[in-house]
This record gives sequence, C-alpha cells and structure tokens, in this order.
Amino acid sequence: MQGELHGPHFLLTPCCQLPAACCPLMIAYHPYHDSIISFPIEGGNVTQQANLRAGIDIGGTFTDMLLFDEASGTFTIGKTLTTPGEPSEGVMNAIREVNALTSTAPSDIAQIVHGTTLVTNALIERKGARTALITTKGFRDALEIAREHRYDLYDLMIELPEPLAPRELRFELDERVLSDGSVLKAIDDGEIRALVDRLKAEEIEAVAVCLIHSYVNPDHERQIGAAFADLAPDMTVSLSSDVVPEIREYERTSTTVANVYVRPLTERYLQNLVEAFAAAGFDGSVFIMLSSGGLSSVEAAQRYPIRLVESGPAAGALAAAHMGKISGRPRLLSFDMGGTTAKCCLIDETGPTHSADFEVGRVYRFKQGSGFPVSVPVIELIEIGAGGGSIARIDNLGLLKVGPDSSGADPGPACYGRGGTQPTVTDADLVLGYLDPDHFLGGAMQLDVEAARTAIGNLGSQLGMTVEQTAWGIHQIVNEQMASAARIHAIERGEDARLYPMFAFGGAGPVHAYGVAEILRSPEVIVPFGAGVGSTIGFLVAPIAFDFVRTVVGRLESLDWSDIERKFAEMMAEGTDMVVAAGADPAQVTAQRSAEMRYVGQGHQVRVDLPDGELSAATIPALIEAFERTYQRLYGRVAEGNPIEAINWRVIVSAAAPDLALESFGKHAVDGANPLRGERRVYIPAMGDYETVPVYDRYALDRTFRATGPMIIEERESTIVVGPGAAVSVDAFASIVIELPQSA
Repeated sequence: MQGELHGPHFLLTPCCQLPAACCPLMIAYHPYHDSIISFPIEGGNVTQQANLRAGIDIGGTFTDMLLFDEASGTFTIGKTLTTPGEPSEGVMNAIREVNALTSTAPSDIAQIVHGTTLVTNALIERKGARTALITTKGFRDALEIAREHRYDLYDLMIELPEPLAPRELRFELDERVLSDGSVLKAIDDGEIRALVDRLKAEEIEAVAVCLIHSYVNPDHERQIGAAFADLAPDMTVSLSSDVVPEIREYERTSTTVANVYVRPLTERYLQNLVEAFAAAGFDGSVFIMLSSGGLSSVEAAQRYPIRLVESGPAAGALAAAHMGKISGRPRLLSFDMGGTTAKCCLIDETGPTHSADFEVGRVYRFKQGSGFPVSVPVIELIEIGAGGGSIARIDNLGLLKVGPDSSGADPGPACYGRGGTQPTVTDADLVLGYLDPDHFLGGAMQLDVEAARTAIGNLGSQLGMTVEQTAWGIHQIVNEQMASAARIHAIERGEDARLYPMFAFGGAGPVHAYGVAEILRSPEVIVPFGAGVGSTIGFLVAPIAFDFVRTVVGRLESLDWSDIERKFAEMMAEGTDMVVAAGADPAQVTAQRSAEMRYVGQGHQVRVDLPDGELSAATIPALIEAFERTYQRLYGRVAEGNPIEAINWRVIVSAAAPDLALESFGKHAVDGANPLRGERRVYIPAMGDYETVPVYDRYALDRTFRATGPMIIEERESTIVVGPGAAVSVDAFASIVIELPQSA
C-alpha cells in the first residue's frame, strides 16, 4: 500500500491502486497511536442523518468504537488507547476521530451504547467509596462469616477477600422481620436518627442497608432510606430490597455493599460522559450494557452499577452469538482476548447461558469461593488475567508465570515505546514474528522490536534461556492458561469444549486462537471481520432489557400459584415501565420467565426455564420435567421420586433486539487486489524453529480464497496466526474459517 497524507490522517489506497473515490475500502490512520478504519459497503459517504448507531467499549488497554449507518450499510471502526485517568477522554477521542473520518458530527448519531470495565476495576482495585453497612442486630459479621465454606480444605493459610465495608463501619439496628414477612420488633426512628448522625461524623460516603428478611418485607429498609434522604441527602444509600430482593443473607449483603461501594464513582463517570456527549453536540439516546446482555438507561445504571460488573465481556458473548446465528454456527466457544484479560463463553442454540451468581476479586483465579459474591444476572463466562499486556515474571518457585497483572495502556508493553520495561505477551508475540512492527494498528503505531527483545532477554537470563525460548514459553503458557479456563468453563456446564468451534476476536485473540484450539482439540477457528473490535458488535445487537427476581420458597405441590402469578405480573409491569421509558415500543416488549429449583435438602439450586402460559397445579408435571432435564444435563443423573422445591422466580423483560445487517461484511473485498502482502519469518512450534511463511492482506481476501497453513493474515486491529496443515477459507460474512488438521 502507498500512503498519501491528507490533513491529520494518512489515506491509504489498496494495492490495486484504484482511486480512493472508486474503491470500496478506505483506510485512514492517525499518526498519534489512534487509528480508524471505514469501509462503505455499498459505496458513497456515511449518511449524515440521525440513523447512526455507535457501540463503544472501554477496555484495559484500548477503547473500541463501531459506528453503523443503517441507511447505507456503512461500518466505521475506531480503536484508540484507553485513558485510565479519565476514561471518558478515550471515548471522546474515538468519537472525534470517527466523526472526522466520516465527515459527520456527534449530532448525527442517534444512539450510543456503552460498556465499561469501570465497576470491575473499582472492586478489584478497591477504589470505591468509604462505605458503611447497616444491618439487623446480630448480623454485623455476616460479610466475614460468609458461608463458613473453605474453598481449599488443605490450605492452612487460606486467604479470603477483605470486606468492602470494614468491621468498624458496620452498624446494627435493633429490629426484626420474620421469614414470613411479619414484624417481630419494629424499628425505632430515634435509633435511625442517631445512626445517621454517627455516619455523618464518620464522613461516610456510601451506605448499604441490608436487614434480615427484607426480601419478604422491605418496610424497615424503606424507613431507613427515607430517613437518610431527609437527614443526609448527600450520602449515597442502597437498599438490599431494591438491589437484590432474594433469599441468602450473605450473598444479598455482599451484593448490596458492592453496589453502593461503586455507585458514587459510577454516577460521576456516567454523568461526566453524558455531559461530554452533550457538550460535543450529541442529543441522541445513551444506553449502558448490563452484565446480563441487556441494555439499560443511564439512570438505572447509576442506581444499580453492580449490574455492570461484566458489561464489556457480555457484549463480546452477544457478538459471538449473533455471528454464529446468522452464519449457521449456533454452537460456539467465544474466545475474546484483549490487552488485559481473556474471556471464554459457551454459546448454544439459544445464545449464551446466564447465571444469577458471580464472583469478583478471587484470591485464586480458578477457585470458586475465593472471591466475594454478587447476586446479579450475568452471562456465564470465565475471565482470566491473560491479555496482550499481561506481564511475565518468575514466581517464588523459580518458574515462569504470566499475568494476571497487566501493563495496560500506560505505560503498556515494552515494545509500545511508552516507558514500559517489563516483558509482556505482546512483546513475546513480536519477538516470535507473529506481529509486524511496521503494521501494528495498520502502521499507526510503530513497535520497538529491540525494546521487546531486551525486556524478554532480561527475564530469559534469569531462567537460563534464550530470548526466543523465553518468548515461546510466555506465548505457550498463556495458551495453556486460556485452554484450561475454557475447559473448566465447559465442564462446569456439562459440556465438552472439543465439540465447539472457536469464535476468536479481540486485539490479541486471533494471534493465540489457533494455539488454544490445538490444545482444546477444537474442530475449527472462526475469526470475524474487524475482530480487533469484535465486542462492539454486541452493543449494537443487544435489546433494552432488565431482570427481576422474587423469592417464594416451597415445594411444587404446596405453592400458592396465584401468588406466584401475581409476583410475575408485578415484575412484568415494573420491567415494562423501565424498558418503555428507555425508548422501547410497548407492543414489542416480551418476558422470559425462569425459576431456581432444587431437590428438597440440597443447598444450591439450578435455573430452569418455565413453560409458556399461566402456572398452576396442572403445570407441575411440566415443571418437574424441565427441572430434571436441566439437572440431567448438568450432573448426568436425576434423583427420581425426590420432592422438588422452588426458591426464586425470575423474569427478563426486554424489547425487540435491533437488526444489524452484518451480511454486508461479506462485500468488503477489494476486487483484483493481490492478497499476498509478502513473507515473514515466524516461529512455528511444530517445526521447532523460525520458518518463512506467507503474509496475507485480510482486506484483499474474498470467498474464492483457499490456502493451507502455516501463514499470517493481517488486518488493522489484529493478526491471525495459522499453523501448518490448517485449511483456510473465507465465508459469506467475510469471516476467516480455519479448519484444524485432524491430527491436531
């Protein structure tokens, strides 16, 4: 490609040398690390009307943006370094760059959907508000007693995460509500006022209120909330009966504390972001991606920020599910590897699976119970600290270890030339030849090979290994970590990861996908067009949705089904009001109902989808059948004849999902362009050495392309590494399909 300078951007024409005005592919690069790509599918410029929708994802290293013009079918992709000090700056940088490239303004954008890692990072890094807990007398230590469960029976020095509300900031009130909702001891207004004064003196910023059995009768919590609104209106308060009105005291307390702990930070961030949008001239709708894969209004996200804990990763799973559905591959293993973390999620015919439980801040990566729980609806996935910026080091046993800490965007890997000196996965991939130092982000960001070799060489000298051996060790350790995580994720859901094709995206995902797939024995790897910003597709296919839960415990044969139906009606009405207020068409609002059920005597339950229609005694056989089918899939057996009880009743109220015409991706190729960019020496583990392999231009590959690995395929935001013997083709949606050799 030949570069031509046009103002602050480099406008590059394809190697076929067609004039830019005639070419269906235009790529522009900004000289200051940020970079944008636009590909008008049907020709012409982006339509300057209010039909533009934008998805924006803030990651630990990069902030990604996808702008979709519904009128012309044009996609414009932006990728800019994240600004950790003020994340909204990175968002505005991406918007300004995309607007400049497409000759549009923020006022032309009708809708922005945003996902962020702010909540997760604040919880892990303990950067939330000074938080107090108010609870029932006798329950002050519920956060530390937890479940009285040791996640490792044989570790005498077992570690548990420190509570977000320390013991000296946990306070009791002498009140009591019984499990049936009746009041044993009323709450004293004078005691509440005295406690408010004390919290003022302690300079508390946030207060979590979690009283025993408030999920049945929330009156006492609401009384406390009203007192704070009157006497301390500047103090942020979250009530457990609002945040998570369901049984299990420890989980409910932990979730409520976590919600209010990050609430002031989230409120400020979202408010600053909305004000920045408005100052730039944007007057459209703003939605926030929830962990469940639904969209929320900014106001609801500010009130319940704990529901954003897996915001960005959820979008990636939705993107994989959408691409799988339209391309005829409904069962996939979604593999999203960015600069800081890697995420895996199983996708089946109904989409990604959901859970009502999640753990944050695990002391040990793969040990359930070593973190603190949050009871919020989430898309089930597994996330590990293995990204392009993950730092390699020697552990206490003298062994090579990679992650979970990351160099992030500032200073970034050593090869970024921004002051980083520690060896990272990206540095290793560069040394191995997988990345082109002159083509990272399409050439917008020059990588420093010598800095990478120096950083890895310093580590290798401590191990008695060469630079190349150390680099391969880092690369392979990360692959093994991700394969182990994916295998565990599949096994926990009663599935076999070997049966799932891998859908790989994220900036680093296509570099490592083939190696991970080899370890897992996956049949094939699919890499979508624009893989480096693949999560942003998920933002634009997500519906406006919200989840609700009510606890009614009882055996199926003894439940009051009219009461259950009343509670479903209440949740449906509340949800409909919320999604319609966010802009949904009332005629298109739907509800998906489920229940958490278990055999009587068990301590944990499984989630079961409920049949359509009104529930009654006559539907009990259908409920038993649905429960046993789910139980059999998860555990391989059922306990026939054992009585079954229900615990929680859930409903997801959602609007219709937007239609995103991704079929247009298949029309991107440059006719007549030579797809072979050149050759490069890369490390091929099967051959035990560096080999010269062909390097292909992703944007010049069309559906006629067929080749056999090894090879490298480069696009602007990511690089695909293909091993020997793999068959490579391009499908109708411009995805690269890699069929692994059967011996792999």
